[in-house]
Amino acid sequence: MEFVNLARRTEIGANSYLLKVAGHPIVLDCGMHPKERGLAALPNYSLIPPGALEAIVITHAHQDHIGSLPVLTRSEQNARVFLSEATRRIGETMLHNSVNVMTRQREDEGMMEYPLFTHRGIEFSRSMWQQVPPRVTFTLDGERGPGDGVEPTMEFYHAGHILGSSGVLIRGEGRTVFYTGDVNFDAQTLMKGADFPTEGVDVLIMETTRGDAPTPAGFTRAAEERRFADAILAAFERGGSVTIPVFALGKTQEILAMLWGMRRRGELVQTPIYIGGLSTKITSAYDALAHSPDRSRPELALLHEMAPYVLSGNEVLTMSARQHCIFALSSGMMTEHTLSNIWVRKILPDPKQTLLFVGYSDPDSPAGKLRKAKPGDLVQLDPEVPPVPFRCHLDSFNFSAHSSRDTLLDYALKLKPKKILLVHGDPPAIAWFREELRTKLPGTEVIVPPPGETISL
Repeated sequence: MEFVNLARRTEIGANSYLLKVAGHPIVLDCGMHPKERGLAALPNYSLIPPGALEAIVITHAHQDHIGSLPVLTRSEQNARVFLSEATRRIGETMLHNSVNVMTRQREDEGMMEYPLFTHRGIEFSRSMWQQVPPRVTFTLDGERGPGDGVEPTMEFYHAGHILGSSGVLIRGEGRTVFYTGDVNFDAQTLMKGADFPTEGVDVLIMETTRGDAPTPAGFTRAAEERRFADAILAAFERGGSVTIPVFALGKTQEILAMLWGMRRRGELVQTPIYIGGLSTKITSAYDALAHSPDRSRPELALLHEMAPYVLSGNEVLTMSARQHCIFALSSGMMTEHTLSNIWVRKILPDPKQTLLFVGYSDPDSPAGKLRKAKPGDLVQLDPEVPPVPFRCHLDSFNFSAHSSRDTLLDYALKLKPKKILLVHGDPPAIAWFREELRTKLPGTEVIVPPPGETISL
């Protein structure tokens, strides 16, 4: 049994890993690096023997886990792609949107490598996809059942991160490997907490995203939601509106559900809410899959209950900020040329306006740079546009879709596997987990797999 980290660096980037079990090669996730451009954004797929791949597991539909899937299936046409129902549905939408984004970048920025795949390439990839339910054992041929005892088997578990997110249990060679993917053990507004195996795992491949983010003393999600509601009401009392940069997948739906809850409790009156087109498509999928076992509140159809307006790219250029409105616009990092970046440049100089961040921002992203700025500073959110003064109100909230480092550490301590591989984290986050695990699990080998090197399991 062997493991190869296909990521090009130790960081949060293009997640992808090659696992060989009893001679059967399996790839875990096919991410696209959110900060790189062109071919540099891909995992190092040259490390996969051509034509040998038998299976691809996609844990969820975020771009850093599914974004390069059509690239790999183009060359590995014999591999089956296993994913949950929600990941199948949402992933298709995300990939088609990625083609549109890459096509615009080719036209606007002269990125001649783009698009790295086409809409037709996605349709070809889809022919290889096989939807599998949770807690069902299946073989690499896609057949349900324990198999012949020689060929590896797999089983999906709810991961609690976004709709359809899964951890995967792989059995083979008399050993058991569990890959967490992105996980959240705590319930969110829409998503139930992860439901993972608690024993019988020999090797744990564990994400480490929040390893360098200690949880504030006394923190509770309920208290954070109350603080969030108070911030919105205070913004309205100032005679302005609220802008919330969000990811189209996951965070948009959680924010809509929170706003719905505030209305039900009488904390928020009916007020116009604006979201983007991609967010609307994904929210439609959340509504269609409202009865999924990993989702709470099956009665809540977000688009029907909240009736958000869809703000187009053209409208965001001409529309002015109104009183008592909420603009939940992607992207969460306020990447250049996105709705949130364009809109925030308009509201940033206005002291009546309020900007609320609800999750992590990469320090080098426009959102990260703005969060480090001081009131009165000139902030440049797009290198092609002059800087604007920062005068609006700004606050930050912790509604992370990833487990806190403490709950993830607790899971590893309960599981007590023989080996733990630390992945999907920046170096400080991985370093925290490595030291904690080495101290508290002296009988477990803790490994940080260097990119491109083969690790024997």
